[in-house]
Amino acid sequence: MDEIKIGLVGLGTVGSSVLKMVTENSDKVQNITGRNLSIKTVVVRNVAKHQAEVPAGVTVTDDLNTIVDDPEIKIVVEVMGGVHPAKEVITALLNAKKHVVTANKDLIASAGEELAALAKQNHCDLMYEASVAGGIPILRTIVTSFAADYITEVKGIVNGTTNYILTQMQRKHWSYDQALMKAQELGFAESDPTNDVEGIDAAYKMVILSQFSYGTHIKLSNMAVEGISTIQQADVQQADAFGYTIKLLGIARRIDDGVFAEVGPVLVPQDHPLATINNENNAVMVTGQAVGETLFYGPGAGGLPTANSVLSDIVSVTKNIVLGTTGNSFNNYQSQVGKVDPRDVIYPYYLSLKMLDAPGEMLKFTQIMTQIGASFSQIVQTKNDDQTARVVIITHEMSKAQLSDLKTSLSQINTISLLAAYKVL
Repeated sequence: MDEIKIGLVGLGTVGSSVLKMVTENSDKVQNITGRNLSIKTVVVRNVAKHQAEVPAGVTVTDDLNTIVDDPEIKIVVEVMGGVHPAKEVITALLNAKKHVVTANKDLIASAGEELAALAKQNHCDLMYEASVAGGIPILRTIVTSFAADYITEVKGIVNGTTNYILTQMQRKHWSYDQALMKAQELGFAESDPTNDVEGIDAAYKMVILSQFSYGTHIKLSNMAVEGISTIQQADVQQADAFGYTIKLLGIARRIDDGVFAEVGPVLVPQDHPLATINNENNAVMVTGQAVGETLFYGPGAGGLPTANSVLSDIVSVTKNIVLGTTGNSFNNYQSQVGKVDPRDVIYPYYLSLKMLDAPGEMLKFTQIMTQIGASFSQIVQTKNDDQTARVVIITHEMSKAQLSDLKTSLSQINTISLLAAYKVL
């Protein structure tokens, strides 16, 4: 039986899980593809550190050329992470006519189109199912199962770290700092958690999901991206009292001829499916004109779930090699979409305000709301320890343009400050 040899670049959590899964599941893969898969060479920075983790017969080296120059190696898995030198590594591999499977969302979101074009030029496959939502096969599902449907919205919890933190803040009434510390202890959060907690990781994933759903490349610089580091325990409890759970959501939706995408904390009604997704789990809700709402749920991170998605890509590439159909893009969908007017992006908002506890202050705020043509449906006022009051409001639907006007007007009043403004689903 023909054997397909694989190269592996990186041997961290995901890399070592890929090595384990390819070794342990070779019989099943052989059954599906008619080919035997084996890992031949692993490239790492520190050979001495990893030598013991690798089974006998597998070469461990710090020289990428060992893979690039080996005609036996047909598929290479890149799981080193980061944009550089990963981009240069994948470029070298594709130019050497190697098929590449990667889990690298930062790279795919920022240079995916360029690398896909290079793969096509070299008649190679470039697959990256594992770059979004770890163990959930969401990208391939959009490509295949939604091929004939018109997707109107994709939204979800696509970052396990922030979801774990918010779950602890809600269930255990921990502060953000306490929950982050626990997440770091458990290995859900990096020692520098910025990319996760500031929403950047989720934004990269929404860029990729938008490409697959709408055929358009949204630049990170054109997206509003807000994280969870400023969420107060008081807001978590107040949201709960209103009947909502705060989640960090990525949302990408069609509005007329355009697509609008952003990442930020959102108040999700407690009976909504996304409100029930807890701890490090992810969920993506896809709304299609024909099928309606569908929810895909599973572990969003971790070695084995992500390795499972990597392996499904390896199997796809293997099938393409057998059939002689390599070199087709993972995602062929391309479409021209326009810009969205902020007046057309409409949601209710949760507003948390700190204002001087004196007569006339609430009137000032109400006048601003009247000027911008907005109104509120719920309001709660509590006294702070000092001379101020905390006022929390849920508005009726208002546009992003109105919200922007509200922020501008409030910035000119020194007795009222806006602490938080979150969308409400």
